[in-house]
Amino acid sequence: MLVYNVVAMTLTQTLYSLDLLGTIVFAVTGLLAARRKELDLFGAIVIAMVTAIGGGTLRDLIIDVPVFWTQQNIYIYVVVVSALLLFFLARYKRLPVKLLLFLDALGLAVFTVVGTQKAMALGFSDPIAIMTGIMTGVVGGIMRDVLVGEVPLVFRKEIYATASFIGASIFLTLEELGLSVEYSVIISIIITLSIRVWAIVFKIELPVFISYKDRVQNVSQITSSNSSPDKVDSKLKNDKLG
Repeated sequence: MLVYNVVAMTLTQTLYSLDLLGTIVFAVTGLLAARRKELDLFGAIVIAMVTAIGGGTLRDLIIDVPVFWTQQNIYIYVVVVSALLLFFLARYKRLPVKLLLFLDALGLAVFTVVGTQKAMALGFSDPIAIMTGIMTGVVGGIMRDVLVGEVPLVFRKEIYATASFIGASIFLTLEELGLSVEYSVIISIIITLSIRVWAIVFKIELPVFISYKDRVQNVSQITSSNSSPDKVDSKLKNDKLG
């Protein structure tokens, strides 16, 4: 009984620590996005708050449990403190733009697995647990990008929600295989993060949806510009079709 309590406590602490880490990381990505748009302090904190707790809030509302930050005020304090520190740090030190993408990848990985585990622990089916994990991982970033006037990463060619889907699926698979939750969480986070970072570094993208009409127009433009047949064939081969 004592061993069971220790294991349960360790798992709870691990998930709680990872959840706080994801909150801090997404708050930072919100601040970096706000800095690019030159928002004031209030606007920067709002963007950081929405980014950090938006996905988890929607998750809890949908699975009908108390919203996590209404039960534990530390999430609000963490976001505000992180936002204030970075807001003033950014005024004296230039932060690399790429940092946003890599921190966002870490936040995506952490929140995906945490969200999936929470739904699984409540007894939801595997498809619902996966959707809950993806929602937790991507919704905050969607809100952030929409509020700063950008097309969300998840709607671009980026391998983003795909990485979240794979991470959530791997977590459930490892659980089915009988691996301990702690190892399942860590392995799934590492795999999700690795997929996203791999896509960022090597610019791996998903195929873009192009209608047949657009493709025909592209071919007509190529042929009308006196391109050789070889170039036309090469263009057709390189077209990315959804």
